[in-house]
Amino acid sequence: MSTPPDLLYSEPEDDLRAAVRASLTARADLPAALARAESGDPYDPALWSSLVGIGVAGLLVPESLGGQGAGPREAAVVLEELGRAVTPAPCLTSSVVATTTLLACDSDSPDIAGLLTALARGHKVAVLALPLGTAPDGPLPTGADTVRGVADAVRADVLLTLRQDGLYAVETASSAVTVEPLTPLDLTRPLATVTVDPGAGLRIAAPPVAESAVRAGLLTGAGLLASEQLGVAEWCLEESVRHTKDRYQFNRPVGSFQALKHRMAQLWLEVASARAAARAAADALATGSPDAPLAVALAQAYCGPVAVHAAEECVQLHGGIGMTWEHPAHLALKRAKSDATAFGSTGRHKEALAVLADLPAPG
Repeated sequence: MSTPPDLLYSEPEDDLRAAVRASLTARADLPAALARAESGDPYDPALWSSLVGIGVAGLLVPESLGGQGAGPREAAVVLEELGRAVTPAPCLTSSVVATTTLLACDSDSPDIAGLLTALARGHKVAVLALPLGTAPDGPLPTGADTVRGVADAVRADVLLTLRQDGLYAVETASSAVTVEPLTPLDLTRPLATVTVDPGAGLRIAAPPVAESAVRAGLLTGAGLLASEQLGVAEWCLEESVRHTKDRYQFNRPVGSFQALKHRMAQLWLEVASARAAARAAADALATGSPDAPLAVALAQAYCGPVAVHAAEECVQLHGGIGMTWEHPAHLALKRAKSDATAFGSTGRHKEALAVLADLPAPG
């Protein structure tokens, strides 16, 4: 019988949350963030440096390679906070997915060890050159010279490309690499079309290690994406409650109207359940549980729709101001909608869940 997951937050995790939230709050400048997003380059270098300074970039990297030696539970806490602020930072793509992929290869290799150290110290950003919508158990586009929809590729220094003969690390500064920005729904997580010349880069893993490493990175990414979705949903619920307490109609707070109270109560229940699902996935990944794929599929099947619902409610409960560019509710909605298709759609995760739990597949 498997050990029940630990859904509670530890004291070190609470301390990490406080440090990340303080860094984000210190640089909370919505007009500047919107201006950067409109320009097509939403990243704030100073903010990323601040996050690197508190160890976010190297959370999953062993201490022997300059990292923090932490695990998915701690990374999940960071992603909750980044989700709350809809932060444009390559944490999920580089510090989680690419890092986990590299760790699943031979991390004793000097080339891989050197790259992990560079990632942990914030000297480089690495991105797995696959479409953001690639599911952990889905088909992998090996051998393709051009890949569309690669998240954070415009910020990457190194691309990890999967080919038929293995996994390669390619410097984006190379003339063999072309990165063409796309126009994404979520302007805070840019997408791009990446083209890499055949034979470019350094092979860091041969088949079948390369594919298993990539799938390990995608599984961890999907599991911890649930924590980002939880953060988005939490902020939307809190912001909706705050606004409806302060907004008056007929000489009383609109939040006191029964219909709105029922909507927010229902949303609170959904967010509480999403927290349990996200924490269970993070704990399963941290402990190496054989049920990790099931926990991840469950978290993604549930947390994605909850984040979208919370963001939609946030926009609606804010009324006219929620529809404007000046309010961050629209950023949360776009992140939630984008996340709902990242690392596999909700429907795909439900199908995977049905197989793993031996249940009838959804119609």
